[in-house]
Amino acid sequence: MRPLKGFTAWAVSIWAGLATATHLYTASVGYWEPLEQRTMHIFWFLSLAFILYPASTKRSPQHRPSALDWILAALATVPSIYAYIHSTRINLRLENVTPLLTEELVLGILVTLLVIEILRRAVTPILAGMLAIGIVYLFVCEYMPGLLYSRDISFEEIVETMYLSTGQGVYGSITGISATMVAVFIAYGAFVEKSGIGRLFNNLGARAAGRYSGGPAKVAVVTSAMFGTLSGSSSSNVFTTGSFTIPMMKKLGYKPPFAGGVEAAASVGGQIMPPIMGVGAFIMSEITATPYVDIIIAATLGACCYFAMVFVSVHLEARRLGLVGMGEDELPTWAAVVKDLYLLLPIGTLVVLLMFQYSPHFSAFYSIITTVIVVVAADILKLGRAGIVEGLTRDPAGLVRRARDGLLALWAILVTAGKNTASIAIACAGAGMLVAVLNKTGIPPSFGIIITNAAGDNLWLAALLLSITTLLLGMGVPTTPAYVITAAIGAPTLVTEFGVPLLAAHLFVFYFAVLADATPPVSIASYAAASIAKADPLATGFNAARLAIAGYIVGFSYIYAPELRMIGSFYDILPEVANIIAGLSIAAAGFTGHFRGPLLPVVRAIVIPLGLGAALLHAYPTLARLGVSLAVMAALFFLPRLFAGAKAVAPAPQKAAEGE
Repeated sequence: MRPLKGFTAWAVSIWAGLATATHLYTASVGYWEPLEQRTMHIFWFLSLAFILYPASTKRSPQHRPSALDWILAALATVPSIYAYIHSTRINLRLENVTPLLTEELVLGILVTLLVIEILRRAVTPILAGMLAIGIVYLFVCEYMPGLLYSRDISFEEIVETMYLSTGQGVYGSITGISATMVAVFIAYGAFVEKSGIGRLFNNLGARAAGRYSGGPAKVAVVTSAMFGTLSGSSSSNVFTTGSFTIPMMKKLGYKPPFAGGVEAAASVGGQIMPPIMGVGAFIMSEITATPYVDIIIAATLGACCYFAMVFVSVHLEARRLGLVGMGEDELPTWAAVVKDLYLLLPIGTLVVLLMFQYSPHFSAFYSIITTVIVVVAADILKLGRAGIVEGLTRDPAGLVRRARDGLLALWAILVTAGKNTASIAIACAGAGMLVAVLNKTGIPPSFGIIITNAAGDNLWLAALLLSITTLLLGMGVPTTPAYVITAAIGAPTLVTEFGVPLLAAHLFVFYFAVLADATPPVSIASYAAASIAKADPLATGFNAARLAIAGYIVGFSYIYAPELRMIGSFYDILPEVANIIAGLSIAAAGFTGHFRGPLLPVVRAIVIPLGLGAALLHAYPTLARLGVSLAVMAALFFLPRLFAGAKAVAPAPQKAAEGE
């Protein structure tokens, strides 16, 4: 994103702030007809993105848009203005029957080219290339062999699909989710973040985990889990929390690739942590017609299992290296934590409204209102009655300045939210256009045939092939479009061919779309963490993937274990979750090479498959697998010398905290 200056920065701030304000208005009292809502969403953010993101980081002006950028930004408003003005006629036209007008044909070509270009600039060239290849495929699909063959699709029909089709293309249902839910939740995240919630999360994480062995790494896990659910972006989470946790980990003694890997794995996990879970969860709610609160409930235990293994891995690595915790003088006091607990009210408001089945965007809007009230009330209480009286009598201008600064801060939040929404809105529009390509040519059924032919009736093999596909498609692509694309081609196969419950299939795909950000060789979160840690990105990525292995296991478990989605009695759910955590803990010990002491290589080679198998092999009874996990853990705990390998790293001279 360009660091704009002068008039351009001022103009962009007005545009971005008004864009956010418009979406907050429609989330509360002014909801528009779907096509109007979507066209205005693209109107605001497609043009904004051309000003924010340069065509090239090397050749384009960095502090000001070029003349071409301004021209493209102006052109980007035209297709949406036209569709908004003529929305009634467009809604009433018969698709593939009513011929396109000349201006509609021109505008359809224009918006398609503009979206491809801005995807390249603001999202990733990979997604831009995929969309470009998909559109070319529409022209040549009648000449393709085998499963890639499709009927002849005319030029007008292609343009209509991209531009004016109901439910797909640039103004399709994916853009609709972005326009109604995503934009409001990004604004909510910006408001909550500026309220000081990050300070509370940092202090709480440090106070709860900082004094134990390897404290800063555990702080990174706890803080990233809490903050990541608000940010909805793994790379954003890395830069926000990793800027202080990674240097702390390195200072304590963790190697740079491991420190970066911890932050990347924890930050990626933020997108699977309720109550918000990032943009993909909203799209999942819409695609599956599942209430958002049901998705939160179904995802909670899986997220707990994920972070349990990351936490255990960090602890064992600290024990292996003999690392100690943070000193008492480095930790915030409990009083400082308690003092900021009021900042949890906006999150509590959101959770309560969702539990009462209010729509996500309605809940987010009133949580924003709660945030503003809480911050203003805290400021008034800090000023105190005496301060207010003194201000009114002696320094009324000071109170006016204070109020003005508050309004400017409020406007700055609206501007930040608008800028942050631009790239996500474009990613959703591009993903919707790519899904339109897939649906138009019948690729999803063809992909299902390929998976079914390769796997036969073996669900495990089919899921493995789909997981690999999701990871490959997700490499270098943000979670949202990666999930949308693979959900379109893979989830229906699991549901129709193998009888997997709809929500379980989508959670499976969602997990692997999220984990692509931490899976080498192209892992966005790992690259971000490596840049802070000054480490090799590939080594950082492999550490992140090892720490995030729980996500791969949990993703598969959603297919086989309904208990993980909180389906069943307490006595069914508890053993399943305990077994997954126990199995993953054993595997973590094997990967780290340490439990109560160092482990022999042969022991590591045995406990890794035992732990992963106990967590993953759902064909065997849960209690039997739990028994194996507990037996192995007991042996490792009570007979450490029997399994001891090389001498452990000598502990640091400082003593670990009592609770260790």
